Amino acid sequence: MSTTQPIGAHVDQADPVGEARARGAEVVQIFLGDPQSYKGPVVAYDGGAAALREAAEAAGVGIFVHAPYIINVATTNNRIRIPSRKILQQHMDVAAEIGARGLIVHGGHVNKADDPAVGFDNWRKAIEATEIKVPLLIENTAGGDNAMARRLDRIAGVWEAISQSDKAGNVGFCLDTCHAWAGGIDLGTAVEQIKAITGRIDLVHANDSRDGFDSGADRHANFGAGQLPPDDFAAVVKAAGSPVVCETPGGVEEHRADLDWLRAHGIG
Repeated sequence: MSTTQPIGAHVDQADPVGEARARGAEVVQIFLGDPQSYKGPVVAYDGGAAALREAAEAAGVGIFVHAPYIINVATTNNRIRIPSRKILQQHMDVAAEIGARGLIVHGGHVNKADDPAVGFDNWRKAIEATEIKVPLLIENTAGGDNAMARRLDRIAGVWEAISQSDKAGNVGFCLDTCHAWAGGIDLGTAVEQIKAITGRIDLVHANDSRDGFDSGADRHANFGAGQLPPDDFAAVVKAAGSPVVCETPGGVEEHRADLDWLRAHGIG
């Protein structure tokens, strides 16, 4: 990758390298199947995992994999937590096969009556139970009073628990700007505060937000079409200093416009 802060977008997994070229992107993010399903991962690329890995390496395109949204390893509900661990490992295995730079997973949540500390420890147990083959990146989320990764104090609780594992060095953080804004995290100090907790930010999901600060609403918008103050938005992405993936609406044309916006603000 040609820059210290490569930029790209979430794309269809059938031809991630072609999608990257169409957007002028250095990194892309894909799902490995239906993000709302417990079904195992599928590589749709013609030729399979090995062919995709080879094509991406030859093109200099970095691939990130987003795990299914339904994964919730924090919950006390066995019928959700146990399948979540299973599918997390399955996606980890395939992410490694395609040479992914990281596997992103949401922080999950506990039930209203549960002690958050139980959720924190369930995260530790999940880390212990997972064979981590590529960096596992926990993403902050936008809504929910019982979420594990909306508020900074909960993120700190997760990290304190994870730090007890000898696998902690393989766990990183994905900062979503829309989620931070909608989740009530001040963009001006977000990078500083998160790095103080986690020690790292491995990936930025650069997204504008349709809704207001601390709204709890996870609704992404194209750059300039949402409510994030443009200067603060650009500053937090730049300060993170990590690869950037846009998860914004639209296709090639819209994503190219968002990537151009980043470059105009000195990113990428």
